[in-house]
Amino acid sequence: MNAAEPATARPDAAEVRTADVAMRRVKRYLADHTDERDIRVVVGGDPDDTLAIPRSAVELLARVLAHMAAGQGVTVVPAHAELTTQQAADLLNVSRPHLIGLLDAGEIAFRKVGSHRRVRADSLLEYRRKDDHERREVADELTELNQDMGLY
Repeated sequence: MNAAEPATARPDAAEVRTADVAMRRVKRYLADHTDERDIRVVVGGDPDDTLAIPRSAVELLARVLAHMAAGQGVTVVPAHAELTTQQAADLLNVSRPHLIGLLDAGEIAFRKVGSHRRVRADSLLEYRRKDDHERREVADELTELNQDMGLY
């Protein structure tokens, strides 16, 4: 597998249970050891075989485990990866034609390779963060209006 390609894990029932237990232990460890920058992990039960893992990687692992524990598939995409329009549409959970419209409207940065569009993962994730933020603001405004009108 190319390091720039998305890597996907879809858990089965046994993996959901394992991920749930692991996620709880990892989150508890992180909460109890807030000052540690590197986390030491013993591999295979041999104390002489330990790995030092950056805290940020362990925090990301906890998030991956949380999604897997919920039975959701998880895709890890390097920020610098360039995605096809179909891959980008899949990550946003929209149709490919809708994504093309967003690209053509300048909502998401992309480049052309021949006649094909390529979308950087970090541009796509920035768009999603911005879109999520705007949706939350609109929902908050609607909630406030409902409260003002006595409907909530």
